[in-house]
Amino acid sequence: SWMVLDLCLAIAAGLPFLGYETEKGECLYLALEDSKQRLQDRMNKVLKGERAPMGFDYATTANDLDNGLLDQLEGYTAKNPKVKLIAIDTLQKVRGSVNGRENAYSADYRAMGMFKTFADKHGICILLVHHLRKMKDEGDPFNMISGTSAILGAADTAMVLTRDKRSDDNTKFSVIGRDVDSTDTILRFDKSEFRWK
Repeated sequence: SWMVLDLCLAIAAGLPFLGYETEKGECLYLALEDSKQRLQDRMNKVLKGERAPMGFDYATTANDLDNGLLDQLEGYTAKNPKVKLIAIDTLQKVRGSVNGRENAYSADYRAMGMFKTFADKHGICILLVHHLRKMKDEGDPFNMISGTSAILGAADTAMVLTRDKRSDDNTKFSVIGRDVDSTDTILRFDKSEFRWK
């Protein structure tokens, strides 16, 4: 959540993120596991008390896929046509329910397909934050993504943060995707700046 908040703020301001240049654009951050107070506390820490950049917007509530989330996002993009990134933290909060006729793989693929169709239609990025399984996979961190393989299969790009132990300072940031080079980068959370570096 700290990383996604920082990414949205960086893009809204057109500032670098993790050493990479960004293309300035409007962002909507759906911080659905946070209260407004917790999110504002995080923003104050990351921004050091400065105001958030123009083009950064957030909400702590949203409908799920079964109850009009995509209609909400359609309305938001109609009012904010310059939005380039919608970050949803977390997928579990908006995925909806499995209907009785589909298995878990089909349900995951359907949900991911709905997000992909929306993103492609509007020419934007939808970043979905999702949890990992507790079981480690030393060979492939992407096998740790909770749910079925449809989640990874339907995504254009996937990023995973893993640590050997919860108390470790170093965190491996692994990226794979259709249009990006696969990378593994070691990151550390700077507790004085509340940012990943």
